Amino acid sequence: MTAPIEHTAPERGFLARNKWLILRRASQFGILALFLAGPVAGVWIVKGTLASSLTLGVLPLTDPYMLLQSLVAGNVPAAAALTGALIVLAVYALIGGRVYCSWVCPINVVTDTSHWLSERLDIPKGWQPKRSLHYWVLGMTLVASAVTGVIVWELVNPITLLHRGMLFGAGFAWAAVLAVFLFDLFVSRRGWCGHICPVGAFYGLVGRFALLRVSAAGRAACDDCMECYAVCPAPHVITPALKGTDRGHGPVILSPDCSNCGRCIDVCDRLVFKFSSRFAQAADDASQPRRKAA
Repeated sequence: MTAPIEHTAPERGFLARNKWLILRRASQFGILALFLAGPVAGVWIVKGTLASSLTLGVLPLTDPYMLLQSLVAGNVPAAAALTGALIVLAVYALIGGRVYCSWVCPINVVTDTSHWLSERLDIPKGWQPKRSLHYWVLGMTLVASAVTGVIVWELVNPITLLHRGMLFGAGFAWAAVLAVFLFDLFVSRRGWCGHICPVGAFYGLVGRFALLRVSAAGRAACDDCMECYAVCPAPHVITPALKGTDRGHGPVILSPDCSNCGRCIDVCDRLVFKFSSRFAQAADDASQPRRKAA
């Protein structure tokens, strides 16, 4: 009796398995370069920080989370700040709020590096807090801002501190970035971005109904290699779309915790995942044959 033929996916090269990661790094470092071009080289394309900036002297952009803290602290924002916040809200509401985390935030590079090192050194995952914790931190920062009249999170925000550290070499700024790195390395694997940071929690809420989504459109071809789970910063978002565990759940990942980082698309040799839209839910599912029961 002949053995069954195993159908294996063709092995893909380095660029194919890291395309979206490379594009993300180009985006993150490119945005940092725009902010640093003025202070370092005298080319003022963007003035300010990711919290509040002015591009080419005409386009204001404001972090809506910072603006919200300012409002509850009793401050009256300028018209330009309100306009900038509305622009940012509109963009992330369309493409997915946590796109900020994976494509813009420079701290993502720090936490990804920490995760890579922890995997290489086989360091235990450590404390894994509930995913709701970052929403509690978000609420507490708003309460603290209202009570103190100060934009509390900006005092300790490692994103802002990283900008200051790169411009002024401030020791405290680099200490904060190092603390995030060590926290993810030794205390809680992927703990900062996934469980603590209120910025990610805020943008997750902003993009809850965003159009851009990752879809497991080819989920019938899944061979359970688990590579997508290994690289995903929030692996719990994959199961409902990949396995259809929720009744009537199509292949589109709808969880606000998904950051559209594209790593699942990169590493899957079966080409199960792709970027799609939230409205492709039924169409993608109907185009795939049902997996036969074992």
